[in-house]
Amino acid sequence: MDVLEEHLDEAAFLWLQWERGLVAPHYVLNEMDGLEERLLAHVDGLVLGGAPAAEKLLIPALEAQEDVERVTAAAYTLLGAEHPSGAEAVRAALESASPEVLPAFRRALELRGFEAPLPSWLVTLLKQDEPAQRALALDVLASHGVDPGPVLPDLLRHEDPHVAAAALRAAARLRSPLERQVLQAGLTSPEPALRDAAITAGLLKGHRAAWTACQAAVDSKAPEPRLPALLLALSGDARELERLKRLLEEPRHRPDALWALGFSGQPAAAELCLPWMEDDAVSHLAAEAFCAITGLSLEGSLAVPPTEEDSLPPLEEETLDVDLTPQPEDDLPRPAAAEVLAWWKEARKNFELDRRYLRGKPFGTEALVESLVTAPMRRRHALALDLALRSRGELRVPTRAFTPSQRKALEAVRTAVPSALSRAFTDGLHSS
Repeated sequence: MDVLEEHLDEAAFLWLQWERGLVAPHYVLNEMDGLEERLLAHVDGLVLGGAPAAEKLLIPALEAQEDVERVTAAAYTLLGAEHPSGAEAVRAALESASPEVLPAFRRALELRGFEAPLPSWLVTLLKQDEPAQRALALDVLASHGVDPGPVLPDLLRHEDPHVAAAALRAAARLRSPLERQVLQAGLTSPEPALRDAAITAGLLKGHRAAWTACQAAVDSKAPEPRLPALLLALSGDARELERLKRLLEEPRHRPDALWALGFSGQPAAAELCLPWMEDDAVSHLAAEAFCAITGLSLEGSLAVPPTEEDSLPPLEEETLDVDLTPQPEDDLPRPAAAEVLAWWKEARKNFELDRRYLRGKPFGTEALVESLVTAPMRRRHALALDLALRSRGELRVPTRAFTPSQRKALEAVRTAVPSALSRAFTDGLHSS
């Protein structure tokens, strides 16, 4: 049992590292393999422990409310056990879990769904009184394109915005018809999660109203504009830069605006980032966006050596309300602004102002697919969204799955007809 406990401890620790790796700015897909192998080796050790490991260690671990990764590791292992009691134990723990730990169960179910059929009891959660459990079931089913059944129309109109948002994501994945009233209710919702789900679902189905709502969210500086701003950039339309420029002028929205600009691919967007490389609050974000467009590698004299103070707020600004949890962007290098500007003055002549670029290469199907393999993990999720939107949902890369599942999806993308990806997702939008 001591050995099994060590397996669980290591699996939980590596799970945390793996999840962080999926959003890290300094990891690429091929570098995740070793971490995954170590993680899954400990899971295999727990599976070999059989019933004693399940009863004495894994099932009790499902109640570890303060250790989300431990819950995920235990649930994932139990779902992969040969005996059905493992999946039933996960079901029982899930139904009594607090909202804070439900994401752990969702991740375990999502990831197991790439390897085997989802548990049959998952659809029963759609009838639970607890909205969070309904949303979980919808999201897991949608992640694998499984139809939730005849309850979907009612869930699209659910009073809880998170359930309605999950139902919209499911409807978008199934590519089933979406009533105009349902879509419009989501697009005009004051709840960002529901609004964003409606915008994405609407664009996947080609509704012009979704694009209009996306533009309006940025124009009005609505709460949490990160996704609408990103979508404006992913469209590749240079006319949308003016909207992003206005958002950039708002300090509270500046990080989201810079994130979006890096995906626009426009040389003009790269130049919008230059002044902010001298702002300590966002210099790393501005440099990341600039490099994503131009292909510059922020190394040597182009980067400022990190210091311990970079990760801490100024003493006079420190409060008990500051969230000191490490964020993915904390690992981004800081630019030497003058050196980057000097580089751009020489390199600018190599960029056509009316073209879109991805990491210094002209944007196109080949560059997009290559970036899904070689771009930093943190940026691949947005690129996968671009891919899904361009293909109207036909091509999807599960960028938060284990690497074998990702590579399988990438092979399907490579064999796709290039014309399916060559047009902007805003082309062909309709009013119906």
